[in-house]
Amino acid sequence: MNHPMTIPELDIPLESATRAAFPFTALVGQPQLQLALQLAAIDPGIGGVLISGPRGTAKSTAARALAALLPGAPFVTLPLAASLEQLVGTLNVEDVLRDGQVRLAPGLVARAHNGVLYVDEVNLLPDALVDALLDVAASGVNTVERDGISQQHAARFVLVGTMNPEEGELRPQLLDRFGLSVALATPVDAAERTAILRARLGFDENPEGLGAQHAEEQAALSAALVAARAALPRLSWPDAVLRHAAACAIAAGVDGMRADLVMLRAARALAALQGRGEVTVDDVDAVAELALAHRRPDGSMAQPPGHSRSTGSSSSGSSPSQSNSERPQEQPSAPPTPQGDWGALAAQPEGIAKVQRMAGWPPKKA
Repeated sequence: MNHPMTIPELDIPLESATRAAFPFTALVGQPQLQLALQLAAIDPGIGGVLISGPRGTAKSTAARALAALLPGAPFVTLPLAASLEQLVGTLNVEDVLRDGQVRLAPGLVARAHNGVLYVDEVNLLPDALVDALLDVAASGVNTVERDGISQQHAARFVLVGTMNPEEGELRPQLLDRFGLSVALATPVDAAERTAILRARLGFDENPEGLGAQHAEEQAALSAALVAARAALPRLSWPDAVLRHAAACAIAAGVDGMRADLVMLRAARALAALQGRGEVTVDDVDAVAELALAHRRPDGSMAQPPGHSRSTGSSSSGSSPSQSNSERPQEQPSAPPTPQGDWGALAAQPEGIAKVQRMAGWPPKKA
């Protein structure tokens, strides 16, 4: 129970504040994001979800909503200024000299066990922190080492990282370590924006009321996630599914085998969520883009729906398939623009004038 506090000098009661989470089932217009978060919650070994998008696209709202959906799940935020010791913990080796016991000071990954670890602006974190975080997220085990002494503890959590591409990208090596990725875009449909506004304003005005409206759906989805987690060990991948996942990865041109493994684990989580006893090729197709988009060799993140990439053209304006005879006759090109300071002029030929003999200087000998 939260008891009010009092400031002695002013005698003002302060009420403890608790922040209600937006209902997961009330999210509007983000089906791929909701699917990716559910799959990662069912099988944290997938390696987490990277959410890319501009400000104000409900990235943090969705992460908090997922934690509220999981029974007893903590929600832990990793600050940008955190140190490696704060993340993974540290060992107090001085206690070994005193009483022969090694004591572990747990870090944020230990606090996030069986919950959600949220990293906002993950692209701004030091690479060493991101690398250590992704190692623990994929393995579910945290190893703390100091002065030749090490200890391990379980750290199974759903990793959710968010980033705004305008503020910088993750290196391809770190992108590959995230299991799934989703790219969000600002809604441009008036009806969809209206639905989002109605849900958000309703939550701000009466969070308990919106929670009550979605209580039944929330309870059903929470139970489905718990049941899906329990069903994972009973599901297997037929050979046809393995071959299809491999073919998808080859067609995408990805490096290594991580994409194949993530696709298979995500497909199994989807089958478990839908209450089926076997993984199918359709399950692989349903999750393939979530696993492949950020691993393609061009290094680009997944593109929001409706986003098209421009294709380059040749300098002459013709397509590469045109033969020399089909291409327009090239015109003499203008002198190239000089490189360097703005306003610099191109070099111009100048004549050489003969230097006259100066008074007082002897003539130059031939």
